[in-house]
Amino acid sequence: MSVIVILVKRYFLPFNIQSALNIGLFLLGGLIGTVLPDIDHVIYIYLLHPQELTSQRINYVLANQTQPVKQRVWHVFELMAATRQERKGLIFHTAYFQIIFWVLAFLVVSSSGSILGRGLVLAFSLHLIVDQFLDLMKLENLDNWFRQLNIQLEKEKYLFFWLGNVSILLLFSFVL
Repeated sequence: MSVIVILVKRYFLPFNIQSALNIGLFLLGGLIGTVLPDIDHVIYIYLLHPQELTSQRINYVLANQTQPVKQRVWHVFELMAATRQERKGLIFHTAYFQIIFWVLAFLVVSSSGSILGRGLVLAFSLHLIVDQFLDLMKLENLDNWFRQLNIQLEKEKYLFFWLGNVSILLLFSFVL
């Protein structure tokens, strides 16, 4: 997505040191924004719910000294991906947070001159949208995203919510 935005927005023209720096900052912001939503899972495991079975399993894998560190880290990533549906009290992965984030993202994209900030908020938003898509495909709902709002919708309305988020992301990426 970052490459497409760079091409459409023509961050490379005219090609000089400044445009190369802008591209680098945009990509760095995209990298940071891609990783930030996953911190939500780390906060959940270590601070909010360390007593849950999944949290304990992840700590056990990390503490296992018989495996090399690199192997333990990959095992933890695999375990976190396989059990992501079990974490229901995430902070960033909620519709409430996403609504607030869209307002902040609009301010960053429309009025901030920061190319790093633009890359960060767009990648962060894309990550959340991909997570919602995975939930729609696997669970056929977004109940975990609406848990804090005490709202339960039909699948079609969740799909409209997701398509609305995709539309906002496209608007922020290419129009603003």
